[in-house]
Amino acid sequence: LFPLQSQLSQALNGLSDRAKEAKEFLVQLRNMVQQIQENSVEFEACLVAQCDALIDALNRRKAQLLSRVNKEHEHKLKVVRDQISHCTVKLRQTTGLMEYCLEVIKENDPSGFLQISDALIRRVHLTEDQWGKGTLTPRMTTDFDLNLDNAPLLQSIHQLDFVQMKVSSPVPAPPILQLEECCTHNNSATLSWKQPPLSTVQVEGYILELDDGNGGQFREVYVGKETMCTVDGLHFNSTYSARVKAFNKSGVSPYSKTLVLQTSEDTQSEEQTLPFPVPLERSQLRRMSPFSSTLNLQPSFSGRSYFELRSSAHQLSLHSSLQSLNSAVAWFSFDPSSAHADIIFSNDNLTVTCNSYDDRVVLGKTGFSKGLHYWELSIDRYDNHPDPAFGVARIDVLKDAMLGKDDKAWAMYVDNNRSWFMHNNSHTNRTEGGITKGATVGVLLDLTRRTLTFSINEDQQGPVAFENLEGLFFPAVSLNRNVQV
Repeated sequence: LFPLQSQLSQALNGLSDRAKEAKEFLVQLRNMVQQIQENSVEFEACLVAQCDALIDALNRRKAQLLSRVNKEHEHKLKVVRDQISHCTVKLRQTTGLMEYCLEVIKENDPSGFLQISDALIRRVHLTEDQWGKGTLTPRMTTDFDLNLDNAPLLQSIHQLDFVQMKVSSPVPAPPILQLEECCTHNNSATLSWKQPPLSTVQVEGYILELDDGNGGQFREVYVGKETMCTVDGLHFNSTYSARVKAFNKSGVSPYSKTLVLQTSEDTQSEEQTLPFPVPLERSQLRRMSPFSSTLNLQPSFSGRSYFELRSSAHQLSLHSSLQSLNSAVAWFSFDPSSAHADIIFSNDNLTVTCNSYDDRVVLGKTGFSKGLHYWELSIDRYDNHPDPAFGVARIDVLKDAMLGKDDKAWAMYVDNNRSWFMHNNSHTNRTEGGITKGATVGVLLDLTRRTLTFSINEDQQGPVAFENLEGLFFPAVSLNRNVQV
């Protein structure tokens, strides 16, 4: 009996091991279910984002093509209307000559007729010659010679498919942050990295992550092939942690070492009040400083935002609250790298105009996501009563249309008599009072109250323009060649 018990016990031990392995396998399968669900959500989001980007690009191209059709339409109408006007004048002259000749023919005085007949005959022949070949031929066809070739694009859309990921190389090594090339300016930070010198593994791209500046979770701020990235719209006087990892078809590398960095500080200790903006010569003291183990930006000047509003009680209240604000000055200029190609820069990128009669957009270099910000723009040149627009925008705003034509900009456009607020091509709050050469336009972005307010020559223009603003905003202007700001 004992040998059989021992044999059964050994068999049970083997079966127990299998049962334990089965439980572990079930846990693994359940984890796979959860991972599949998470990966599916992430993959669907990526797919939707890629398709939305294609749709956005197609809509922008559609708008450009429609603009060309409209220009061709206007050109054809102008040519035909000019020909109608010219032909009408000539026909009126011809009809008048004919009526006069008929009256002369009816004249009973032979001597009078003989005196003017030769001159009339020459005039009739000359007028007939003016109706020569081509005069009664249309100068413009009614056809639009703009045939859209969409076949290659349709073929590409039909061929749009998933690329199968094939494991052909090992996972990359963690990147190395290049401390000597990392720097900051205002509330933005530039980070640079590279692959280890002896690494031969192919890298398809990098993922840069920053925390929230308050010790919170990391989030992706850049995914791409570049080895340098500037992150805008960080909070002032905040400490951030940054890390980067590489990826290829085989997978994702471990993270690099974490770099701790600090954006510029408020310098409340300086008992100095400066009007805004601070004179240009003071701005030369603001400069980028390199990373060491910790990034420390040279402190900003202590200043008071200046926005003098006179015309009502709530404006005076706003003026008082702004006058009591003591904060770091955020230096910024216009940004050539993100502006439309028609924008012309001068004065160290503090002055802009345009070489096109169409509206073109230029952004400021610094983005804001928190706090109270005010800046002024002076109108250096204003010819032929155009309507430039001023306000804030996302980084991916349309650059070839008036500010506010899409849903990525919030603006006030203004001519010499009145102004309107515009967002997503919706015009509101027409207000009397315009701009001239020498005028000053003020923009007040209050991300604590999430509002945007405008002024002209230090008087508030209209009511609060926009509310419930949230996210990252860049100062923005749209103008044509008739304006310099």
